[in-house]
Amino acid sequence: MRARKRKHGAERLAAAGEVLCYDKAAIYEDPQIPFDENRPLCLEIGCGKGKFSCDMSVAHPSANFYAMEKVEDVMVCAVEKAMAITGGAPKNLRFIIGDAKELTEWFPEKTFSCIFLNFSDPWPKKGYYKRRLTYRAFLEIYKKLLKDDGILRLKTDNVGLFDFSLEEFEAAGFEIVKMSRDLHASEFNKGNIMTEYETNFSSQGMPINFAEVKIKK
Repeated sequence: MRARKRKHGAERLAAAGEVLCYDKAAIYEDPQIPFDENRPLCLEIGCGKGKFSCDMSVAHPSANFYAMEKVEDVMVCAVEKAMAITGGAPKNLRFIIGDAKELTEWFPEKTFSCIFLNFSDPWPKKGYYKRRLTYRAFLEIYKKLLKDDGILRLKTDNVGLFDFSLEEFEAAGFEIVKMSRDLHASEFNKGNIMTEYETNFSSQGMPINFAEVKIKK
């Protein structure tokens, strides 16, 4: 589904320039450079309208968060949400407009303590599986970017994508640390920050699939 075109999108992004990152070379040289302090780094890929990353940055001030989204019109909502937080945009949150395929151009190896994949596009059409963010080619990118003890967290309402992801994790050399096919009814729900999609789906009684994985030693 196409994102609705935002009026004056370019101007609105420019107005939120303090939370947007554009300089790949500078960030690759030092991923901590956009932040006021050096802290463990986390990344959300496909941040959508930004609720999750905004809430995480407020709830976890001891970490720095990058939120990546490839659709500019969606990013307008995300950066404006951050700018509207009481007290101003969190100093530990920055946004990148870009595609997951470009991640190794933005960040050096062993950058992140945690990578989040929240309600990624399931790409259900036959032949589109290589576009899924849990396809093994993407997982190899994440393996490069995660620290040795780093973790990858997945949440999705789509059972087909979840089952596919579990198989891909195994093929790419990840081991499952935590897993639930009904996150909100599980022991892993404590401290869970919900996304826009998650809030909507859970209100309809739909179970949320969850997995936390790490690179096999």
